[in-house]
Amino acid sequence: MTTNNYQLKSGVFGGTLLSTVFNISLHDVVFTAVMAVIGAVISFFVSYILRKLFADNS
Repeated sequence: MTTNNYQLKSGVFGGTLLSTVFNISLHDVVFTAVMAVIGAVISFFVSYILRKLFADNS
């Protein structure tokens, strides 16, 4: 039974991958990319502001 373990894992992985690839639209990819950019920009500015607020001025 352990010899088929790799076949089972690859089958589950391949089936999951193929089923999600065909269900993702271009709109979903663009939305995810835009949200990632917005999150990165906000994270950068928040860390920049916090660094300026709590910087040791000595």
